[in-house]
Amino acid sequence: MKRLILLLLPLALLACSKTGHTVDGPVDLTVPTNLEIKGVTETSLIFQWKTVKNATGYNWVLTEKESGEEAGVGSTAKRNVEVKSLRKGTSYLFKVRAEAGSNHSDYSEPVEAKTSGTPGPDDVAKVCADAPVVITFDSAPVLGTSGIIKVFKADGTEVDRIDLADMDKVTVLESGIMVPKEQITNASKFHTFMDAIPGGGGRYRLVHYTPLRVNGKKLEIKLHSGVLDFDSEYYVTMDESVCGKAIGAGEKKIFTKAAPSSAKELVVAADGHGDFCTLQGALSYADKTGASIAVSPGTYEEMLYLRDKSNITITSSNRDKVKILYPNSELYCNGSGGGVSSKPSAGASVGSNGGRCLFLAENCDNLLLERITIENSFYAADHKGQAECIYFNSGSNAHKLEVDDCSLISWQDTFLCKGEVWVHNSLIAGHCDFIWGYPKVCYFENCEIRSRAAGYIVQARIKAVTDKGFVFHRCRLTAEDGVAGNSVYLARSGGNSGEYDNVVYVNCTMSSAIRTVGWLGDPAPNPSTPTATSGWREYGSKDPSGNAITGHNSYGKYLTGAEAAAYCTREDVLGW
Repeated sequence: MKRLILLLLPLALLACSKTGHTVDGPVDLTVPTNLEIKGVTETSLIFQWKTVKNATGYNWVLTEKESGEEAGVGSTAKRNVEVKSLRKGTSYLFKVRAEAGSNHSDYSEPVEAKTSGTPGPDDVAKVCADAPVVITFDSAPVLGTSGIIKVFKADGTEVDRIDLADMDKVTVLESGIMVPKEQITNASKFHTFMDAIPGGGGRYRLVHYTPLRVNGKKLEIKLHSGVLDFDSEYYVTMDESVCGKAIGAGEKKIFTKAAPSSAKELVVAADGHGDFCTLQGALSYADKTGASIAVSPGTYEEMLYLRDKSNITITSSNRDKVKILYPNSELYCNGSGGGVSSKPSAGASVGSNGGRCLFLAENCDNLLLERITIENSFYAADHKGQAECIYFNSGSNAHKLEVDDCSLISWQDTFLCKGEVWVHNSLIAGHCDFIWGYPKVCYFENCEIRSRAAGYIVQARIKAVTDKGFVFHRCRLTAEDGVAGNSVYLARSGGNSGEYDNVVYVNCTMSSAIRTVGWLGDPAPNPSTPTATSGWREYGSKDPSGNAITGHNSYGKYLTGAEAAAYCTREDVLGW
């Protein structure tokens, strides 16, 4: 019996090794070769390639050559695949890679294939009216410093242009985002590397933006906001000096989707499967009396503007999967910003610039942000420079904002608000006055308030001594790794006798980064001697181990349980 086992064992091992499924550790996989087109119909393409040693399967991707949009993606255990449901007379690019468990090769160089037939109206690829124009090159394009990109309606009417002469006004960051070399002020001249964002109410926010970006072998062209209509045909021309390839009239066409069926229920998806590719596109289109905007997972690099619209909800399924990201700051745009009533012409003065925040909301009642991350990605080595995520600007100081299960991240002045605000189960991160403003009341409930460096959490500028101001209930005051202990003040004053420093912390957990004195007394707050209803106050403060925190200086007042009770529910604090 033992002799029989010894004879069979090598055969078993040999059999297993032939299947390729018992290879231990990483295996070397080569890129599939001999990629060929084996079949073409009006609506399908068949591709075949040479078998790769040790591969257990293959991943493939098909993209439409003209638009750069993904037309199909999949896996197969065979060395061939048929891709169906394609458009007639349309050119595609196909690539494939080998895989074995978690290992995979690089993708092959794409091969081009075209379905047969003549494309009809239903076979034209249609894109969102706010989608970027994508031009694919044989190798990575290099942007020049001259030349013009123009966009025309099918009848030849010019609707947009980007002049590369304006590149001398911007710095290209490592990420590819373009920021102004000089601060944009009201006297700055409008040029093609600036945008006029329509927010509603006939108002525009004038900002810097990134019209051109190289992504591998693709040039992504972000047109100016609102220049394309729905269900329309356009064409693009490009001078050769832009990036080494001239595009003449009719060579690059754009066909936009029809308008959404409703302005009250909108879907945003960067990959084009929704009503809009950008959140701003949806905000501009949303019904002024109310709309629900569902944002699909992705990173959206854009600045935002909403004006004179009520009952707008911006929501997603998971705040960690939806990020609104863009760098803006006082170094780029002067002041907190506002809108203008018309677009300036090229070379005209801006008049009123769009300010330093990422998201500017003006006179918008009942705005709800739910399960999203907004990050002003401006960064300075010294962590200085006002750079809000949001400026909620209520002219009447009575509009309502709800922020639920969100992350708001910047460095300085992260969250600026007016009106009546409820922030629930959210993260606010920054280091210098990163929660501030003029609200009647701003109630933070079950939030994480995260300091990113030594500094100050709150600067209140409350207009009436009887207004509750900033209220923190059951919040966690944390700090990023590397933030020194005893380096963060609970608040500092703006030093204005006409404004009140109404801030109260109730039942909050405070990390060791919080200063042992608690409050910064220079300049002195108003009122300098707090009462049960005004000035700097706290109740039930404790460290992460649950030990009571005492000893903060006399600029703050320790409330009694009865005094603190007025700040323990949203209904008590906000009345709604």
